[in-house]
Amino acid sequence: MLLFRSEENVAAWSQQQQMPLGQILSLEQVWQLSQHWYANRLSPDFAGRSVEQVEAIFQNVGLSGSFWHL
Repeated sequence: MLLFRSEENVAAWSQQQQMPLGQILSLEQVWQLSQHWYANRLSPDFAGRSVEQVEAIFQNVGLSGSFWHL
C-alpha cells in the first residue's frame, strides 16, 4: 500500500514508475478495511480466511469490481 496526497499524484507516480494504475482507496476505506481485516487476528481460533470470506470483507467496506474478485 502506498499513500499519496491526491489522485493526480497517484497517476504521476504510476506513469513515472511505468506501472499500471491500480485501485485508489480513500483513507476512510483503508481504515474500514483494516478494522474488518484485523478484527479477529489475535483470536486463538483464527485460522485464516476462505476466498469467500475475503471477498465478503471487501464487499462490506464497499470495494467491488473485478479488481476485488479473487
